[in-house]
Amino acid sequence: MSDQSFDATVRVFIALAPPDEAKDELAAALRPAYDAYPGLRWNRIEDWHITLAFLGELPVAAVPPLRDPLAALAATRRPLELALTGGGHFDERVLWSGIDGDLDGLHLLATDVRALVKECGIPFEGRPLRPHLTLARARRGDATAIADAAAGLAGFSGRRWPTARLHLVGSNFGRGPAPIRYRDIASWPFAGAGG
Repeated sequence: MSDQSFDATVRVFIALAPPDEAKDELAAALRPAYDAYPGLRWNRIEDWHITLAFLGELPVAAVPPLRDPLAALAATRRPLELALTGGGHFDERVLWSGIDGDLDGLHLLATDVRALVKECGIPFEGRPLRPHLTLARARRGDATAIADAAAGLAGFSGRRWPTARLHLVGSNFGRGPAPIRYRDIASWPFAGAGG
């Protein structure tokens, strides 16, 4: 533990991360949108992830008890075959790429992760899983860029890839204009996955 005070908190979620090759394919497909819509708040490619469970702001002390149960869960699961595909938006404010592949397995993994979180005594708001990878957010007053960028991704179909690790992620979510930054708190390989 660090010298953080007992009331310190961290914003936490549990996620999967596409491999670099899959992210590079999507980044190449996004190049026209990057050029056309520089005013969007683009997520850094290294922060791209597929959220399984968003836990919100937690006391720092609530995070370590998640480690062993998440490691045990990952050790019992085979990698899922997934792909990034197409694009869409939530309320013309959030641009995303869709997920294709073993969606039944993805939903089952998310259900089990969420049950584990509750077993660890962490309250969890059970929003339905909408598999996606968030790419950008619109700034206030910009109602067209997100929908136009999503339309530009309509034909994108990326390679299939196996999920390698289950990630416990923290963010420095702030109230200011700086972009959100994510960091792995810990990650664990799935059964039979490399790395």
